[in-house]
Amino acid sequence: VQLVESGGGSVPAGGSLRLSCAASRFDYSRHCMGWFRQATGKERETVAIISANGGPSYAVSVTGRFTISRDNAKHILSLQMNSLNAEDAAMYYCAADPRPCRWSTDFGYWGQGTQVTVS
Repeated sequence: VQLVESGGGSVPAGGSLRLSCAASRFDYSRHCMGWFRQATGKERETVAIISANGGPSYAVSVTGRFTISRDNAKHILSLQMNSLNAEDAAMYYCAADPRPCRWSTDFGYWGQGTQVTVS
C-alpha cells in the first residue's frame, strides 16, 4: 500500500488549500478513505472520511469549510479546505482501511503527511 500526500503549505487565515493523496498498490475503490490531522502537542483527529461509494462525513469543526472527494478511476483522494484558521494548522494525513467506514482514527494504512500552516 502506498499513500502519498501533497498540497500542503503556508496560507494566511481565511485562505484555501487543496490536499491530494495518490493511492496505489491496493484496491482503492473498495477502501474507506480519510483525512486526519495532528497538531503539535495534540492527538490525531479525524477530519473527514469517505466511503467506497462516496458518502462523506466531516468533523464538526470543518463542516461547511472542507470538502472530501475521491476519484476511483485515478486513485486520488482530495480535501478542499476553505476559510482556514489557526486551529486548522497541523500535519494532515491520508489513510485507507478495507473495513466499512466508521468515525475513527483506527485506519490500517497511512501516508507520511503534508504540513499545513496558517498564519
